[in-house]
Amino acid sequence: MPGRLEIVALPGLPQVGAGDDLAGMLLEALERAGLQLIAGDVLVLAQKIVSKAEGRLVRLADVTPTPEAEQLAADTAKDPRLVQLILDESAAVVRLRKGNPGVIVVEHRLGWIHANAGIDQSNVSEGDPGDWALLLPRDPNASAARLRAEIHERTGVLAGILINDSFGRAWRVGTCGTAIGSAGITVVEDLRGQPDMFGRTLEVTVVGRGDEIAAAASLVMGQAGEGTPAVLLRGLAAEDSPATAADLIRPRQEDLFR
Repeated sequence: MPGRLEIVALPGLPQVGAGDDLAGMLLEALERAGLQLIAGDVLVLAQKIVSKAEGRLVRLADVTPTPEAEQLAADTAKDPRLVQLILDESAAVVRLRKGNPGVIVVEHRLGWIHANAGIDQSNVSEGDPGDWALLLPRDPNASAARLRAEIHERTGVLAGILINDSFGRAWRVGTCGTAIGSAGITVVEDLRGQPDMFGRTLEVTVVGRGDEIAAAASLVMGQAGEGTPAVLLRGLAAEDSPATAADLIRPRQEDLFR
């Protein structure tokens, strides 16, 4: 484990649009900050800039809600068009709180359990925010792998890439940075079988390392109008892990609460 970590928000990243060269924008931001990538560096990116670059911004006027979406919208006091997008991005509705404000907790098509399928309307577009919605990347792990390859091609450095989103958590108040995509990073650290400091063998300790990195980066990334959606985390050992953030999803057969 490192004795010291540096966590640096990259300044001056411009607004990202569909088709933008996100890898190039990140390298320019590093240059503005006087930083060069080195082995062991991890770039943590807010989901929103990845989604925007991939064209995942949807105009609600183009969405036609189904009767199911209309009913869920009436139950939860939500826009039926937004509810339709939630259903389109989900495998199942897990929990529902009726009323105003209502809550729709779903199993995302990629396996996460969270509210509204991760669809966001804050910091997604100028003008009336109620006119637009931003979906999560289609495959965040593939997005991270592409960015890692592009940055490696331009710099010669195999940096880790982690895509971060804010999740609410059962039994805890508030959102927390969570890894939804990664490349080149050990995201789950299994310590079972290793001794603790007194020689006792650990039996159940598995560390969600990817989520810990995401949460650490969130401290400087911010959640509102800070405008710093990219963070450099420095101080971890260099690695080239084949793991992805999908490894952080608990298998259904181990889920005691559904």
